[in-house]
Amino acid sequence: MTKLVTEEGLKKLKDELANRKIKIRQEIAGAIKEAKEQGDLSENAEYSEAKRQQAENESRIANLEAMVKNYQVVESNGKSTGIVEISSDVKVKFDGKEITFHIVGASEADPSSFKISNESPMGKAFMGKKRGDIAEVEAPGGIVKYKILEVN
Repeated sequence: MTKLVTEEGLKKLKDELANRKIKIRQEIAGAIKEAKEQGDLSENAEYSEAKRQQAENESRIANLEAMVKNYQVVESNGKSTGIVEISSDVKVKFDGKEITFHIVGASEADPSSFKISNESPMGKAFMGKKRGDIAEVEAPGGIVKYKILEVN
């Protein structure tokens, strides 16, 4: 299944992939070499840890390669259509407060930075809405309503 990502999100994935393939692989290889030089590998904690890090890094590289291959970049022409879509900034009113969320692909989500995934319950509720609409999100405490104030 093709996942959606912004250009910025794809760039971050590609940057992490390059870093892991070049820099982190070299660092781990150096740690393994040093540990081997210490002798008996069966009781060498540094060697075991370096091998664990190597396996973890290779797993993440494979994951990132699959993501880069299968993700589709959402084109943003720089103009707002007035309708919430991936890469939109959505200013909402909720509980008397105004909050701006940035809609991103699932791999880019960072709720603490107000970047929400188009696949999250909130993101799904916002998608396709326009200024003046009410987005209803099902939460553990019941339905939460967000009034769309602006879409950029």
